[in-house]
Order: sequence, then C-alpha cells, then structure tokens
Amino acid sequence: MPALILASTSRYRAELLSRLRLPFSCANPEVEEAALPGEAPPALAARLARAKAAAVAARHPGAWVIGSDQVAELDGAPLGKPGTRDAACAQLAAMSGREVLFHTAVCVSNGGRHLQAADLTRVRFRTLRADEIERYVEAEMPLDCAGSFKCEGLGIALFEAIDNQDPSALVGLPLIALCRLLREAGFTLP
Repeated sequence: MPALILASTSRYRAELLSRLRLPFSCANPEVEEAALPGEAPPALAARLARAKAAAVAARHPGAWVIGSDQVAELDGAPLGKPGTRDAACAQLAAMSGREVLFHTAVCVSNGGRHLQAADLTRVRFRTLRADEIERYVEAEMPLDCAGSFKCEGLGIALFEAIDNQDPSALVGLPLIALCRLLREAGFTLP
C-alpha cells in the first residue's frame, strides 16, 4: 500500500482520518490561504484543498496526499478563523438567527493525479443572546475554527439545525467523499 499523508496540522482532521484505520502521517502544507480577488467561497475551498495536497505531494513522490479546506460563508462573504476572543464573539453575533454555509473540499493527490470532492453544509443558528455567546466562547475558545464553534462539542447548543450529506464535513474532513476518493485511488475501505 502506498504511503498516505494528510496535508494538515489540524488535530480535528487527523482525528477524523484516524476513523478510517489507515496508517497515515501528517505534513504541514505551507500554503497561503488568502482568497483571490472575487473568489467565491466554494472555489476558494476547492482551490486550497488541491493546493495543500499538491504542495505535500511534490515533497513526497509516490505518496497519496489528502488536502482539505473549509470556508464558512455568510451573505456571500467568507468567514475566517477568528483568532481572538472578540472576533469569535463578533462572528457568532453576526450568525445569530441566520443560516451559514460551510463549503468543505477534499482532494487526494498523487503526483499529477488529483481526485476532488466537496460537501455543502447549511447550519441554522438559533437566536443567541450576548451572554450565551460569551459563555460559549469562554468554555470552548474556538479561535482556530471557521465560524467560531466546535459542532463536535458544546457548539452544538448554538444551532437549530444542520443540513448536509456528510456529518464529518462540518468538522473539516468529509469522510464519505474521502472514502470514495481513496477507493478510486486504490485503497481498500473498509
């Protein structure tokens, strides 16, 4: 079986990939994640997933590399990782009572071969009070998460509903699509 590398330093993506029980290593893709002028959130997620996989594949000939990226979208504009407590509170306040789209793209690359897929998740936030937002951010400190929440933790209390094809996509790696791509690449799953 060829080597499998996750082009990410995200512990969330590594935890998800470990569910598949395939041996893998992780590598930092070292890719600039800024959007191009006028780039739509789904295109940004797809471009970055492929760029991450290609960057690591170039350093590891013969290996299959998984790249993934997620872009949150509110009113057509991307929402990044907040980075600070104040920014996380502001993001959650802006999403209160609204629907937010999460575009999660995955790419499996081996040299010049790129297999890609994407998932769209619609998250409907309930109306959030300022004290709820502050308590949530203090409890989980979701500063490294697009959208300022962790749906696999206490963040689930912020929602009215989640609508998607793959529940793992909202955490950052769409495993259903990834399994299909890995089978296409020759991996045996399960």
